[in-house]
Amino acid sequence: MNQATLQLTQAWDKTFPQSDKVTHRKVTFYNRYGITLAADLYQPKDAAGKLPAIAVCGPFGAVKEQASGLYAQTMAEHGFLTIAFDPSFTGESGGQPRYMASPDINTEDFQAAVDFLSVQENVDPDKIGIIGICGWGGLALNTAAIDTRVKATVSSTMYDMSRINAKGYFDGEDSEEARHAKREALNAQRTTDYRSGSYALGGGVVDPLPEDAPFFVKDYYAYYKTPRGYHPRSLNSNGGWNVTGCISFLNQPILQYTNEIRSAVLVIHGEKAHSCYMSRDAFAAMMKGNPCPGNKELMLIPGAVHTDLYDQMDVIPFDSIAAFFHKYLG
Repeated sequence: MNQATLQLTQAWDKTFPQSDKVTHRKVTFYNRYGITLAADLYQPKDAAGKLPAIAVCGPFGAVKEQASGLYAQTMAEHGFLTIAFDPSFTGESGGQPRYMASPDINTEDFQAAVDFLSVQENVDPDKIGIIGICGWGGLALNTAAIDTRVKATVSSTMYDMSRINAKGYFDGEDSEEARHAKREALNAQRTTDYRSGSYALGGGVVDPLPEDAPFFVKDYYAYYKTPRGYHPRSLNSNGGWNVTGCISFLNQPILQYTNEIRSAVLVIHGEKAHSCYMSRDAFAAMMKGNPCPGNKELMLIPGAVHTDLYDQMDVIPFDSIAAFFHKYLG
């Protein structure tokens, strides 16, 4: 398949410092819908032979220059060949129109990353894992449920994007009436967008920050809107998704068959995160009747909030993540 030519920034423009322990280069690959994806590839220096490999994505609305790149670079320091990629329609990846999301296409993005890693000469195709952060944690579990080439999966500070869209935060909009109101508003927006020939943006993290903002909004602001995590290509740092960007998550649950995942899974969440209930519930659902319960683990980080697991090196349990992948990828 002919890949689209992407304009890739060659300068180091990450929100984290470059490691002197790994090599870094830009790569591209394509998914089965013909969308070309951009990724940063990290490899341990002086690595030899076929390496175990990990694909990383997330958070939802972030870019590979933020948390996913930090995870990928750090795991390369632990001996893995890794890629951090931008999902379809975002960042440096292809796909039109921009700033759309899809439970199907975004799961496919992870599978396409596995396609790419599987054919690299210096990768062992039987030793491939994935890491999903925030909304991509749920999509990573969805990928593990469908792709048997994935031998180990880590979800970190997970969001279930189907649940959050259909039921609202803390399931506060879990009613037919609330969902109907959302459908009416979103479909009215579709008509408006079609008439105008463009898509209205929903807005990223609120700015300026209201004094009475909930803690989790302040948590996001502290990452996406400050030098700590701001990036010019990040949706959350700027104009956000299209208003209609996540409409299909409303009635397409992504975690339907996670209790049939046979491969290894490590679910990590901050104990104090507003979103912790999603990992707790997803893990419980995954364990219900699972044929291989012995390789599944829920790890709660005491005192940690949602964005602590984006970039706080003293909070993210990288040694435990590396040990998990070394155990199950060999």
